Amino acid sequence: MNGFGHFRPGTVPTDMSAFEHALATGFALDRRFHLLRGEMDTTKEPALLLLAQVLNRRGVRWAIIGGVAAQVRLAEARTTLDIDVALADATALPLQALQAAGFRHQGTFAHSDNWIGPGEVPVQFAADPAWLGAIDRATTIALENESLPIITAADLLRAKLVAGRDPARRRSKRLRDIADAVALVEQEPRLADELTEEERSWLVELR
Repeated sequence: MNGFGHFRPGTVPTDMSAFEHALATGFALDRRFHLLRGEMDTTKEPALLLLAQVLNRRGVRWAIIGGVAAQVRLAEARTTLDIDVALADATALPLQALQAAGFRHQGTFAHSDNWIGPGEVPVQFAADPAWLGAIDRATTIALENESLPIITAADLLRAKLVAGRDPARRRSKRLRDIADAVALVEQEPRLADELTEEERSWLVELR
């Protein structure tokens, strides 16, 4: 059983919104990835659901960013192995509740607090003030009976533009960020209108 009822790896149910459908496709791709590697049939879904339960019940201001947000916002199906979360306040992270739910703390770094969730799913929490606006603008989709806040396509585009210009990131990751930024604008040209003049210049530069 999963959050959208029974379905075979590689298939998704049809009675859901486009964004929920994209998330379910991501879970199906998780299963295919692990099966092709000869590993257990597993997915990020249980960890994501538990995470939403813990954070929502404690009133934490948060939103999904990174690869899972890209799974939801981009038309092209993809898989991602981890869960990235933006927090409005790092001190609001309910450490004991996360541990009680089966999450294990791995370490605190310059830009993230890293955990491992059920199913050995990596979870990274980021509390950079730059995410505050994106958290407030996030829209929610349903995962079972939980609300899952996902940053908007415009905020994902901004994040991809910043990441694509970051010289500290590996070149392979920067190239993927640039490709994602271009794909978002090709998919929804109006997104460019939501950028600042400086951000639009970054887009032109990256293209």
